[in-house]
Amino acid sequence: MADEGDRIGPAARAAMAASDSRITISAVNVWEVAIKRRLGKLDAPDDLLRQLEAARVELLPISARHADRVGTLPMHHRDPFDRILIAQAELDGFGLVTSDGAMGEYDVEVVW
Repeated sequence: MADEGDRIGPAARAAMAASDSRITISAVNVWEVAIKRRLGKLDAPDDLLRQLEAARVELLPISARHADRVGTLPMHHRDPFDRILIAQAELDGFGLVTSDGAMGEYDVEVVW
Protein backbone atom coordinates (compact mmCIF):
# COMPACT_ATOMS: atom_id res chain seq x y z
CA MET A 1 0.00 0.00 0.00
CA ALA A 2 1.29 3.48 -0.87
CA ASP A 3 2.07 5.85 1.95
CA GLU A 4 0.39 9.26 2.21
CA GLY A 5 3.28 11.03 0.45
CA ASP A 6 2.74 8.90 -2.68
CA ARG A 7 -0.76 10.31 -3.15
CA ILE A 8 0.66 13.69 -4.15
CA GLY A 9 2.94 14.22 -7.11
CA PRO A 10 6.56 15.26 -6.58
CA ALA A 11 6.14 18.77 -8.01
CA ALA A 12 3.15 19.40 -5.74
CA ARG A 13 5.02 18.06 -2.70
CA ALA A 14 7.97 20.34 -3.47
CA ALA A 15 5.71 23.36 -3.98
CA MET A 16 3.91 22.77 -0.68
CA ALA A 17 7.18 22.27 1.19
CA ALA A 18 8.68 25.53 -0.09
CA SER A 19 9.25 28.09 2.65
CA ASP A 20 7.15 30.70 0.84
CA SER A 21 4.21 28.39 0.12
CA ARG A 22 0.73 29.31 1.24
CA ILE A 23 -1.53 26.30 1.65
CA THR A 24 -5.20 27.09 1.27
CA ILE A 25 -7.95 24.50 1.53
CA SER A 26 -11.30 25.31 -0.03
CA ALA A 27 -14.59 24.71 1.72
CA VAL A 28 -15.32 22.69 -1.43
CA ASN A 29 -12.64 20.17 -0.44
CA VAL A 30 -14.06 19.80 3.07
CA TRP A 31 -17.57 19.48 1.65
CA GLU A 32 -16.60 16.80 -0.89
CA VAL A 33 -14.64 14.80 1.71
CA ALA A 34 -17.60 14.94 4.12
CA ILE A 35 -19.98 13.61 1.45
CA LYS A 36 -17.64 10.85 0.27
CA ARG A 37 -16.82 9.85 3.86
CA ARG A 38 -20.55 9.60 4.68
CA LEU A 39 -21.17 7.46 1.57
CA GLY A 40 -18.31 5.14 2.55
CA LYS A 41 -16.29 6.08 -0.55
CA LEU A 42 -13.45 7.72 1.35
CA ASP A 43 -11.59 6.91 4.54
CA ALA A 44 -11.09 10.33 6.11
CA PRO A 45 -11.04 11.52 9.72
CA ASP A 46 -14.37 12.58 11.22
CA ASP A 47 -12.62 15.65 12.63
CA LEU A 48 -10.99 16.76 9.38
CA LEU A 49 -12.06 20.38 9.79
CA ARG A 50 -10.70 20.52 13.34
CA GLN A 51 -7.41 19.06 12.13
CA LEU A 52 -7.16 21.63 9.32
CA GLU A 53 -7.89 24.46 11.74
CA ALA A 54 -5.29 23.10 14.20
CA ALA A 55 -2.74 22.93 11.37
CA ARG A 56 -3.48 26.61 10.71
CA VAL A 57 -4.05 26.14 7.00
CA GLU A 58 -5.98 28.93 5.37
CA LEU A 59 -9.60 27.95 4.77
CA LEU A 60 -11.25 29.50 1.71
CA PRO A 61 -15.03 29.95 1.81
CA ILE A 62 -17.25 29.70 -1.26
CA SER A 63 -18.52 33.14 -2.27
CA ALA A 64 -21.33 34.25 -4.55
CA ARG A 65 -18.61 35.53 -6.90
CA HIS A 66 -17.17 31.99 -7.12
CA ALA A 67 -20.62 30.48 -7.72
CA ASP A 68 -21.41 33.01 -10.44
CA ARG A 69 -18.12 32.33 -12.25
CA VAL A 70 -18.90 28.61 -12.45
CA GLY A 71 -21.77 29.43 -14.81
CA THR A 72 -19.48 31.15 -17.29
CA LEU A 73 -16.58 28.67 -17.28
CA PRO A 74 -16.05 26.61 -20.42
CA MET A 75 -17.39 23.05 -20.04
CA HIS A 76 -14.00 21.33 -20.06
CA HIS A 77 -14.97 19.79 -16.74
CA ARG A 78 -18.45 18.85 -15.54
CA ASP A 79 -17.80 17.95 -11.90
CA PRO A 80 -19.45 20.71 -9.81
CA PHE A 81 -16.86 20.47 -7.00
CA ASP A 82 -14.00 20.83 -9.46
CA ARG A 83 -15.70 23.70 -11.27
CA ILE A 84 -15.97 25.67 -8.01
CA LEU A 85 -12.28 24.95 -7.33
CA ILE A 86 -11.41 26.22 -10.81
CA ALA A 87 -13.45 29.39 -10.27
CA GLN A 88 -11.77 29.98 -6.91
CA ALA A 89 -8.30 29.41 -8.33
CA GLU A 90 -8.97 31.72 -11.25
CA LEU A 91 -10.62 34.54 -9.28
CA ASP A 92 -8.37 34.40 -6.22
CA GLY A 93 -5.09 33.62 -7.97
CA PHE A 94 -4.41 30.18 -6.53
CA GLY A 95 -2.74 27.19 -8.13
CA LEU A 96 -4.46 23.82 -7.90
CA VAL A 97 -2.83 20.65 -6.61
CA THR A 98 -4.46 17.91 -8.68
CA SER A 99 -3.71 15.00 -10.96
CA ASP A 100 -6.92 15.69 -12.90
CA GLY A 101 -5.80 16.54 -16.43
CA ALA A 102 -9.08 18.26 -17.30
CA MET A 103 -8.29 20.98 -14.75
CA GLY A 104 -5.34 22.00 -16.92
CA GLU A 105 -7.75 22.98 -19.70
CA TYR A 106 -8.55 26.15 -17.74
CA ASP A 107 -6.46 29.27 -17.27
CA VAL A 108 -5.19 28.23 -13.83
CA GLU A 109 -1.88 26.85 -12.61
CA VAL A 110 -2.06 23.10 -12.01
CA VAL A 111 0.70 21.42 -10.02
CA TRP A 112 1.16 17.69 -9.59
